[in-house]
Amino acid sequence: MVDPSEPELESPVRPNPEDYTFDLNATLDCVVSLRTQIPEDALTASVLGTERAGHGVIIADDGLVVTIGYLITEAESLWITTNAGVTVPGHVVGYDQETGFGLVQALQPMGSPSMALGDSGALQVDDELIAAGWGGLDHAIKTAVIAKREFAGYWEYVLDEALFTAPPHPNWGGAALIGDDGKLLGIGSLLVQQIGEGGEQSGANMIIPIDLLKPIVDDLRMYGKRNAPARPWLGFLVQEVSHHLVVSGIYDECPAEVAGLQVGDVVREIEGEPVSGLAELFRRIWQTGEAGVDVSLTIMRNRESMSVTVHSADRDACLKSASFH
Repeated sequence: MVDPSEPELESPVRPNPEDYTFDLNATLDCVVSLRTQIPEDALTASVLGTERAGHGVIIADDGLVVTIGYLITEAESLWITTNAGVTVPGHVVGYDQETGFGLVQALQPMGSPSMALGDSGALQVDDELIAAGWGGLDHAIKTAVIAKREFAGYWEYVLDEALFTAPPHPNWGGAALIGDDGKLLGIGSLLVQQIGEGGEQSGANMIIPIDLLKPIVDDLRMYGKRNAPARPWLGFLVQEVSHHLVVSGIYDECPAEVAGLQVGDVVREIEGEPVSGLAELFRRIWQTGEAGVDVSLTIMRNRESMSVTVHSADRDACLKSASFH
């Protein structure tokens, strides 16, 4: 989260403008602060809160901003602040459930530059980059790619290849990952723990590669979402615990709850086929068809095996629409 009162980052990790061939300070002015207000009865309010804050990056001269979608999901009001201290209202343009990207449109001129999109597919492990939040050089750090691999999130989310960078930016939500050419390579999503060969733990940021935005940006601007059939969504949260897929949360009045799933249930099979791991679980669900399809789960509850059929839904249809879209 972003707050002007937060301490500046330690100077040893800051990038030095003299080390780059582009204007670093001008590039950092493309990064903005986002603050959103979400209704208390919104689906995501209990999980993500009703007041959210993070970063975004201006990617078009008309004031289009890319951010991490969880900051803007179901937002009823949204404010954008630049490094120069200019604050303007904005509205949610779109949110892509598959990648996690969100787009915001400023409703008034911001007077800030825009950042070009780079080629995240060309990144290699050990490439040195800049991670930047709103606030200019004092809120930018030098970082590096430490891994490119699959990522599965407990909220029915999978990326075939996410970027992982370290050291992590402490205010990661919507932060910009910037290449040595000054172009945008990704958007910060999470802080994760990496386990080294010796068992030691260290923090890293999970970054959504910007290449995933390019094929869908026009869809998001025109339709507010990806122009493709929606994936089936069950409305549950699943954690991997000791190699078991355990239901850890269920959204009220959503498919999983309606079908009778309970927190603590262990998912063993999808459509009669065993599943292991979050990524396989969610992919199997998506392979059953489009949103609205019935999905058969075999679960363990109180050491008893039982079958549950869930009538899936379109996740977007269960969310509150943005007030100004």
